[in-house]
Amino acid sequence: MLTADDRCDACGAQAYVRVVLPYGELFFCGHHANEHLDKLREAAVSIQDERERIASL
Repeated sequence: MLTADDRCDACGAQAYVRVVLPYGELFFCGHHANEHLDKLREAAVSIQDERERIASL
């Protein structure tokens, strides 16, 4: 589970998505995940998507 300490690499907001790539990992807030996730799916080793937690906060 991602925590409040995990921050978006694009803007610094709380991260709800972790994308593991062969060369490292990226963290995204909901907004930036929506913007970049489709492009990253092809290269991703795994994607941890917890955006459903945004609505429950």
